[in-house]
Amino acid sequence: MSKKAAVMKGDGIGPEVVDSMLKVLKECNLQSELILCEVGSEQWEKNGRKDKSYIPDSTMKILEESDCCFKGPTTTIPVPGAPRSVAVTLRQKFDLYANIRPTKTYDRLTPNRKLDCVCFREATEGLYTGVEVKITDDAAIAIRKITRQGSRRLLNSAVDWANKFNMKKMVAITKRNILKETDGIFWDETQKAVEGTGIELSEIYIDNMAQQMVIATEQFNGSVLVSTNLFMDIISELASALVGSIGLIYSANIGDNYAMFEAAHGSAPQFAGQNKVNPTATVLSGAWMADYLGEREIRDAIFDATDKVINEGKAVTWDIGGDATTTQMTDAIITYAKENLRK
Repeated sequence: MSKKAAVMKGDGIGPEVVDSMLKVLKECNLQSELILCEVGSEQWEKNGRKDKSYIPDSTMKILEESDCCFKGPTTTIPVPGAPRSVAVTLRQKFDLYANIRPTKTYDRLTPNRKLDCVCFREATEGLYTGVEVKITDDAAIAIRKITRQGSRRLLNSAVDWANKFNMKKMVAITKRNILKETDGIFWDETQKAVEGTGIELSEIYIDNMAQQMVIATEQFNGSVLVSTNLFMDIISELASALVGSIGLIYSANIGDNYAMFEAAHGSAPQFAGQNKVNPTATVLSGAWMADYLGEREIRDAIFDATDKVINEGKAVTWDIGGDATTTQMTDAIITYAKENLRK
């Protein structure tokens, strides 16, 4: 029997870029079954805000019966009492502890700057547990929870990635001079994870890391960057900017038994319906999902095709120096991907 993936189109530009991804996978003859389902704040609003979650019960049932899922960009309404984000909800639900963002520059976009690293972000702990307490009308506290188990499993998965892709350096991003207990646990587990692996380990404080990423970018080539939830949220966004556009950054949230794939960017409702946004991040996330479902050749074909399209620059969107529509860039990727599969 073929494997199954639930696909959620999301809000804003989500439906457009997810349709691009679905078209690419279809044209590449993906054999796994893709099941569409609703999620996000737009459907929550339409339903009168009565649900406790942005994920309807019917969608959750499909998710539970699937091997993995794809989440299009979704909007999280920033008001007290609104549901938690779809991404955070699913990370917690399926224990998707490793948020992974491979980050690589393209020759045409940044000819004078090369970056090729991967960001491993712990995705179930830290400040994103959402434990907050209002003390008075003028003060509140948030709890940053770090555990050895949570740190250990993230770091073991990062070491597995390093071994799989022959990466010899690991950089732990902390603020251990201030957060002695929580980052102390994370650093201790990082040291244990690399013992006997031959991986070169270094530690950089978050504030210095932000500076180093900008002024000496290439020192991180070939590195696995690891950190707790909030710190890596920030650094992975910075790394995305160095590549040239957040529209290029794909990601996955992976646990022991399930995975969620998504573009790193948000729902950008101001661009919805204009057929102008970059489909790359969503298309590459979908290609990674194909690999997870056991169809590695489709992933390889799509990655190579996307690289060619971006470096040629003939059919690319406005954010990376072109004037192509979302549809035109998608079709260009399909053309090269199908050629690769015929070889």
